[in-house]
Amino acid sequence: MGANKKAVILSSGGLDSTTIMAIAKSENCELFSLSFRYGQRHSHELAAAERVAKIFDVREHLVIDIDFTKIGGSALTDDIAVPKGRDAGEMEKDIPVTYVPARNTIFLSLALGWAEVLEADNIFIGVNAIDYSGYPDCRPEFIKAFEDLANIATKVGVQGKTRFKIRTPLINLTKAEIIKKGVELGVDYAITHSCYDPNDGGSACGFCDSCLLRKKGFEEAGVPDPTIYGVIN
Repeated sequence: MGANKKAVILSSGGLDSTTIMAIAKSENCELFSLSFRYGQRHSHELAAAERVAKIFDVREHLVIDIDFTKIGGSALTDDIAVPKGRDAGEMEKDIPVTYVPARNTIFLSLALGWAEVLEADNIFIGVNAIDYSGYPDCRPEFIKAFEDLANIATKVGVQGKTRFKIRTPLINLTKAEIIKKGVELGVDYAITHSCYDPNDGGSACGFCDSCLLRKKGFEEAGVPDPTIYGVIN
């Protein structure tokens, strides 16, 4: 990849999206960070995304409003309890209630629109198909299908001016491997937020799927976990 290549980075302020931000920067990409206020349970992840954008000195950090609460169907956007204390077997058994219907499809569509306007070839998303909670829109099959769609659904794609790439550098990594990669690139994971159900002060619950996977990752990586954990909500 050439120097100063433009890239749109989907950023939730979490561990994975911050790691891909570091990877894109290491490839000399010109960074355009994209986050969403979609009716999620809390604003702490958006605050984290703002911190990440400043630290990585992104060219522009865009926050788009979408009201997923009108659709519902997820513990992140509806009046549904967030699962706590599940083991790995339970996480892998079924698609959890924290899955937000069509979220990554919608997020990537908006990222694609912005990328087309920016003339950016690369869209980075921190999906992972190993240590994750079973979301269907985190699988390689989904990413390939969306990339194919991106190149037949856009003006620049049809005209052959651009070949969009949906970049998923973490998709085949364990959480521990992701953390090790981030540490190599100088990521300070203390600035990130992963918890689905933090307390009002922003401290992580420590027991939702995201917290448990994060804890497991730091432990297996042999890296101190900088997360501040509070009490169960």
